[in-house]
Amino acid sequence: MGSVNIKRQARIKRKKRIRKNMTGTSQRPRLSVFRSARHVYAQIVDDTRGATVVAASSVEKAVKNQPRFENKIALAMHVGQLIAERAVEKGIKKVVFDRNGFLYHGRIKAISDGARKAGLDF
Repeated sequence: MGSVNIKRQARIKRKKRIRKNMTGTSQRPRLSVFRSARHVYAQIVDDTRGATVVAASSVEKAVKNQPRFENKIALAMHVGQLIAERAVEKGIKKVVFDRNGFLYHGRIKAISDGARKAGLDF
């Protein structure tokens, strides 16, 4: 078993442990983030309806048409601001932050900082 697989299994274990106590409601939906080696994804989920309310990622045309970002953390910050702007347009101000088992560091922290900067409260 490689070290990458062990790290992935540990992340999934953390994710399950966190998610069993965390749910998003209509008044306070869940901001779920995911990061791959190259891209970041964020979505706001209403768990009572089981529906994604707002989503943003670094693969969208709105992000890809921007000038090149200096690094992946700056890209993640932009995605956080983008999802917050879309959420505020839909009338969502308060969310629960679900880091999806990832450590609160680097790109995950940048997404949350960008979202807070653009008006989300968590």
